[in-house]
Amino acid sequence: MYETNHSRVTEFVLLGLSSSQELQPLLFFIFSLLYLAILLGNFLIILTVTSDSRLHTPMYFLLANLSFIDICVASFATPKMIADFLVEHKTISFEACLAQIFFVHLFAGGEMVLLVSMAYDRYVAICKPLHYTTIMNWRVCITLVLIPWCVGFIHTTSQLAFTVNLPFCGPNQVDSFFCDLPLVTKLACTDTYVISLLIVADSGLLSLSSFLLLVVSYTVILITVRSRSSASTAKARSTLTAHITVVILFFGPCIFIYVWPFSGYWADKVLAVFYTIFTPILNPVIYTLRNKEMKAAMSKLKSRYLKSGRVSAVIRNVLFLETK
Repeated sequence: MYETNHSRVTEFVLLGLSSSQELQPLLFFIFSLLYLAILLGNFLIILTVTSDSRLHTPMYFLLANLSFIDICVASFATPKMIADFLVEHKTISFEACLAQIFFVHLFAGGEMVLLVSMAYDRYVAICKPLHYTTIMNWRVCITLVLIPWCVGFIHTTSQLAFTVNLPFCGPNQVDSFFCDLPLVTKLACTDTYVISLLIVADSGLLSLSSFLLLVVSYTVILITVRSRSSASTAKARSTLTAHITVVILFFGPCIFIYVWPFSGYWADKVLAVFYTIFTPILNPVIYTLRNKEMKAAMSKLKSRYLKSGRVSAVIRNVLFLETK
């Protein structure tokens, strides 16, 4: 009898962003363009940083890793969401649902800690400029990249442990476009009040602790910048503005989703779209528009690969092959 009443659910139904069939083609078009922009923008940053020797510094090394994580954050669920706009019955297997839960907390948790690593880099550069090259050697840089992945893995493993053994025997509709942990645990055939509290406490602890570290770090940096002459800190102010903007855009939605107890389903969907789509697309824009070195490197990259001579040579070769 126990086995009959508690047969395991093999798939979940994703309700998506909207139930309106008329909106599905429009949403498919919009999110396809946004996802393409995310890939192109972040790949461009990675390519620019790796190809220009002047950008082989700790700050840009961390920025390239942030772009890589942004691609991961946008890719764990967005391709599935885009494909679901073309079908009426949106389903996901139980194993794929657990995989989405695993990856969203791995990448989101890793990005939080990576932002702390970037704040530490700016702290050393601005508050201890004479010791910057000594402190921020490549061993430290690699460590500052590995720590976020380790913390993200520990965080997502602890989150997944709350879910993997829960009995799912009936309801299987997830009111979102991906398997978000709080929504999935509500479908379990048991009392999940304590588990829900643990999930919120786990995610909230990581989010708030990272956010507080960032607030303290940037407060100290801003105080240091303010005490110096404006001429010597113009570049530091511009860089800090970009960093602080990214921090606010990333942590704002996360804190509301996992800490604010009164958010509704629509608010959760909007915030989920914000940190999986708009944050990864805004990061490359914010870091490149206010950064003269990045813009100069991108112009150099553009001139290298899009020279008129090379383009015309390619066109001539194509025409020659067609006429031949």
